[in-house]
Amino acid sequence: MAASNSFYDLYRHGSLGTTLTDALDELIGDESIAPQLAMKVLTQFDRVVAETLQEKVKSRLTFKGSLDTYRFCDEVWTFLIRNVTFKMDGNQGQVVADKVKIVSCSAKRNDDK
Repeated sequence: MAASNSFYDLYRHGSLGTTLTDALDELIGDESIAPQLAMKVLTQFDRVVAETLQEKVKSRLTFKGSLDTYRFCDEVWTFLIRNVTFKMDGNQGQVVADKVKIVSCSAKRNDDK
């Protein structure tokens, strides 16, 4: 029986995840690796990114903006915020964005029960 992936695949949609996926697709196309190996690499990527962010990132930020839309579906919150200002701890300046999408998932997936 195959073990289920207990980490979200959210980070695959960022620039690192997209680049990794493109590289794996090219290797599969060249028949350099099997598709099963590519899936194992992506699963490992999901795990390592989630664990590294949890263990290594200690910075905090606050943000203020206008909540445009929010939804809660399948244990995932999604917030769409407009005119957002982010402030880092330690007066490191601020970042302003016209719109931001925040996706928030439980630390434990339902299949971890």
